[in-house]
Amino acid sequence: MRVALFLTCVNDTLYPDTGRAVVKLLTRLGVDVDFPMAQTCCGQAHYNTGYRHEAEPLARHFSDVFGEYEAIVTPSGSCGAMVRELYPRMGERARAEGRGDTLAATLAPVVPKTYELTEFLVDVLGVTDVGAYYPHKVTYHPTCHGLRGLGLGDRPRRLLQAVKGLELAELPGADECCGFGGTFALKNADVSAAMGTDKVRNAESTGAEVLCAADNSCLMHIGGTMTRLRTGMRPVHIAEILASTEEEPAV
Repeated sequence: MRVALFLTCVNDTLYPDTGRAVVKLLTRLGVDVDFPMAQTCCGQAHYNTGYRHEAEPLARHFSDVFGEYEAIVTPSGSCGAMVRELYPRMGERARAEGRGDTLAATLAPVVPKTYELTEFLVDVLGVTDVGAYYPHKVTYHPTCHGLRGLGLGDRPRRLLQAVKGLELAELPGADECCGFGGTFALKNADVSAAMGTDKVRNAESTGAEVLCAADNSCLMHIGGTMTRLRTGMRPVHIAEILASTEEEPAV
């Protein structure tokens, strides 16, 4: 299978190790991974801030760059949800505004073959034990876009439960938002900080060394809160845990 890695802006700029972990993991599982150098933002930041028309050229570009691949894999629930949930809405809105079916037709091919990493592993490759080794106590935070937008369900947990050496601790209030929400954290800083504090205190109560999630934007917010509260916990993307092996363990 030939797949494309859609790394996303946040990961490309701030968390390149997550992208390396995805390539390492998928290659170990026998998948051919390309990284299209022409990829840019998917348009989520524009769309969510109300600049829907400005997001359309980015969505068209996404389809041009990724359309030829059998599957598009992303280590980001929020960007995955942008393609799967909001690209069809963009096409529908363009049609409703009398601009025809061109946008919908352009975006349609990439929508069904865009997968968040954990659903690609479980649903497409059919694996839960990826041969990982991670001897740490971990708690898992299901981010909002993954939980509600993509409906990832227990896929991430099943993958974590199969990791050798990993002790998975249940996170109290797991389905509650961490408070990031993109520009929500900027526009409603006090509320966002309070939600982040609640999330981190719940994580701290588990005694885990690591809090993991499938979206680095949320981990950035949670990690900053952990640092300010001096918890000693670490935020780690699930891809980096799944890519870790006994021969090449993650730090």
